[in-house]
Amino acid sequence: MPEPRRILNNKHLRVFGSLLQDPNLWHLNRRSASGAFAVGLFMMFMPPLGQMFMAAAAAIKFRVNLPISVSLIWLSNPLTIPPMFYLAYVIGALLLGQPVRAFEPEFWLDWHNWLGVVGPVLLGSLICASVCSAAGYYSIQMLWRRSLRRQIEHRRARYTSARTRPPSPKRQI
Repeated sequence: MPEPRRILNNKHLRVFGSLLQDPNLWHLNRRSASGAFAVGLFMMFMPPLGQMFMAAAAAIKFRVNLPISVSLIWLSNPLTIPPMFYLAYVIGALLLGQPVRAFEPEFWLDWHNWLGVVGPVLLGSLICASVCSAAGYYSIQMLWRRSLRRQIEHRRARYTSARTRPPSPKRQI
């Protein structure tokens, strides 16, 4: 995880000022981590401009781990954004009953064509964001609980094996 000082010094996040001093934003526990995954994965599907700011604002609002929320935004990067938003477009177009255009770079690079696809992209982005957010939240909850169960079982096994062992012979000097 990035250091709190590095995030506090980020020029885009300075607008939050003293709100960043909340200790819950820096704790790492099951609630904070799963909530941070939900926030980060949701904001990942929002328009690429201002994602970090929106993730930080949501993390502050929901009092979840800020570094995780902001770091997950970087899953959407120049390599992953085209397939992510094309998937969002396909889902939105199917739900709106519109024909789906193939991924032709010439079409998608001309901003005049975007007026016809903004609706499906926004609807698809909202759906993808919600699904990824829920999947991230429940996955972290499940993984955290499984890890905790394993730790408890390991402690229990150590404790029972220590109690059932025959006493060790006394060392003679």
